Amino acid sequence: MTNNGYVHRLHAGAPGKPILFVFHGTGGDENQFFDFGRRLLPEATIVSPRGDVSEYGAARFFKRTGEGVYDMADLARATDKMSGYVQDLASAHGASRILGLGFSNGANILANLLIEKGLFDAAALLHPLIPFRPHANPDLSGRRILITAGQRDPISPVALTEALSAYFEGQKAQVQTEWHSGGHDIRPNEIEAIGRFFSEPM
Repeated sequence: MTNNGYVHRLHAGAPGKPILFVFHGTGGDENQFFDFGRRLLPEATIVSPRGDVSEYGAARFFKRTGEGVYDMADLARATDKMSGYVQDLASAHGASRILGLGFSNGANILANLLIEKGLFDAAALLHPLIPFRPHANPDLSGRRILITAGQRDPISPVALTEALSAYFEGQKAQVQTEWHSGGHDIRPNEIEAIGRFFSEPM
């Protein structure tokens, strides 16, 4: 199934409810977080796109030239394309709020959508990596953001995770962070934090 160029899975929720976009990590697909999203917000519309960039057969949302080295032109292309996709589907489903959840590469495209376009009222970024200094965006004031991370994550180093958290705080977003002692894996305390985050009034 395609819509605006992305293969995706979609569950249409109840009218007037939020729409939740879930973004997989490198090598994942539209199935990685779709059912998790449905359990998180049973009445919401859930949309899970598959990244349209192939890295040796692994689906991603934008190109990179090395580990943690982004193709910034392709990141801009992907951000513009995904922005239109998100806005079109949110409008089509009459969503009350736009929510996002992404892991690793999916967290990075979600973070850049926030930085460049705003768009999301609340977002959970699981093990994000933004290796550049984002520009100021006053539209992020009041947005709710959860960042989860591992203290020994070789892909998303602690210093860059803390820098991203500080950036969002600097834009006056409401930032929560959840750490575990491991690496680039998702652990139970993150799942619990995500559940609490999306159960809070929005």
